[in-house]
Order: sequence, then structure tokens, then C-alpha cells
Amino acid sequence: MRETKKAVLVLEDGTTFEGKSFGYEASTSGEVVFNTAMTGYPESLTDPSYEGQILVTTYPILGNYGVPPRREKNDVSEYYESDHIHCKAIVAQDYSWEHSHWQADRSLADWLKEEHIPGIYGIDTRELTKHLREHGSMLGKIIVEGSEDVPFYDPNAENLVAKVSCDKVEVHGEGEKTVVLVDCGVKHNIIRCLTRRGVKVIRVPWNYDFTSIPYNGLFISNGPGNPDMAAETVDNLRKAMAIGKPICGICMGNQLLAKAAGAKTYKLAYGHRSHNQPVRQAGTDRCFITSQNHGFAVDNSTLPDDWEPLFINMNDGTNEGIRHKSKPFFSAQFHPEASSGPKDTEFLFDEFVNML
Repeated sequence: MRETKKAVLVLEDGTTFEGKSFGYEASTSGEVVFNTAMTGYPESLTDPSYEGQILVTTYPILGNYGVPPRREKNDVSEYYESDHIHCKAIVAQDYSWEHSHWQADRSLADWLKEEHIPGIYGIDTRELTKHLREHGSMLGKIIVEGSEDVPFYDPNAENLVAKVSCDKVEVHGEGEKTVVLVDCGVKHNIIRCLTRRGVKVIRVPWNYDFTSIPYNGLFISNGPGNPDMAAETVDNLRKAMAIGKPICGICMGNQLLAKAAGAKTYKLAYGHRSHNQPVRQAGTDRCFITSQNHGFAVDNSTLPDDWEPLFINMNDGTNEGIRHKSKPFFSAQFHPEASSGPKDTEFLFDEFVNML
């Protein structure tokens, strides 16, 4: 009989879920959100957009294929989306203590312990997800048996973009065309998708004035938290829009481009986090299945007259992308680079590179 410590998830409204610990045995707190993907926990855990969040996985089993090795390929992680775990904790219905996958070099539990990230299993994640859908994402904390209690922590009250962005200029790949990548919490697969299309990527911090360097196109990455916190990025985007060179944004990049255009954003009740979000290209019958991870959205009604929605979510009608009606500026709220998830919309990288 395996010995595990008891752990409890406590939500800010007082609701509790009792389970067992399988990761680092310490208490933690953050915003509790759920993801309905069936696979991809190594990518999700290392996605900077999950900074400060306790991730609930709705698929009933976790850990069955372990985690891949740490190694780099072309200056970025080969299998992960950043160099460390960004989630505050992970929650599952059941944890598989025995893993099997040809790429795995250790278990999920071992990885969590290495990075000091708690994990809890043995709770009813269906009931928890229903609670979050009815009441919205909320703050929570995991208290592991034998460890001290911790206060609730609201990640949206601080500038998470500044927390996860790079702190110096980096260069990835090579090519005749140069793309400035504004790092608001970039996933490594965005860099992979750009460099394998033959462009040089200059990765700059979130508040870097990139208008002072030569470039052929501008790319704004994904990132965590409230877009209102990244006002300096928005100011620099307005300068770039005046220059007129091609601009593309993903996720947080969609929200920041919208704010630079003059639109507003708002917090969704429980966000979109999954591999199966259907979106429709505005003005057409073309629909795509997309990978998503965001808690804020653009308010379509506030877009200026020279901008329009590019994609619309088929489930709730929210914005999934914008474009300028005459200039080479566009963005997507979902993740065309996927990782993990469907690659149905990776063609957006081709469209951007063709604009350069």
C-alpha cells in the first residue's frame, strides 16, 4: 500500500475538496482554473500563461505517460514550452504511479518534486469543474498534511507579464527577414514555428522599445494575467502601428493589439482552456478546432471602425481574433502553434511570414 499524505483544496467561497498529495509536499495558493484537454500536461505546466494558477485537469487520469527529458534544440526547449513549471499546482481525479512512454525519462510526480510544485489527486474533478463553471474561476489554496496554511493569492492583481518575460534581448534562428518577438510569456513553440519558416527572431522583453531597431515584422506573444497590466507594451505597439509594418499577435498578443487599437478587454467567467475550442473565421463558414488558454477577451463592440473581428468562438460568441481592414495587422486569441493541441490553424504563421 503506497503511503501518501492527505491534501485539501480550499476555494475562496469555503468549498473544500479532500484528496492526496503526489507532488511536492507543501501548501500553495493561486487562481483555480480548469483545462478539458485529454493530453499535454508537460506543455501546459510549462506554459507561462498559467503563471500563478492552480490547474485542474478534467481528464480523469494524469501521469500515465510520464514527462520527457530536458534538452534544447535550436536554443529552445525541445519538448517543453519554457524552462520551468509556471503552474502553482496541478489537480487530478486519479494519478498513475506507473508511467509508460518511449520519450519519458521520469514520472510526473518526480518532476513536480524537483520543481517544488504540489499535486493533488483523488478528488471529484467533475464536481469541481461544475462548481467553477457555475461560479467562475476563483482563488484557492492546496494545504498538504503537515505543512502550514497559506493565504489566498490573486495573480491577476500583479503584472504577470513582467514576471515571465525575458530580461534581455535574444536572437533565434537566421534568415533574410527579421521578426521582433515581444515576449509577454512566449511559448517556445511560437519561436519554433517562426524559425523553421526561415526568419530571424529577435526576442525582446515585454517593455522593450523595439521601434529603435530594424525589423520586417512584429509578433506579440501569449502571456498570463490581466492585459491592463502591460500598458508599456501597448504604448510601444501604438508606435509600431504608426510605422505600418506587419503585426501579428497570439492570445495576450490579441488583447494587447486590440488595446493599442483603442478597444477594451474584460475577464471571462472561467476562461477557455482546452484543445477543442471551435472558432469560425468571421464572414465565412470556415471553422477550426483550436487549442486555447486565456482568461480575458476582447470586447468586439469596442473595436474602432477600421478594425473587425477575425475569428469568433462558436461556443459563446466571444472574440477569437482581430484584423485591421486595410493594414497588415491581425491576431488570434487561440494558439495556432498548439503544443499541445490541434495544428489546424498553424497556417496563420505562413500568412504572417508571407506579409514580410
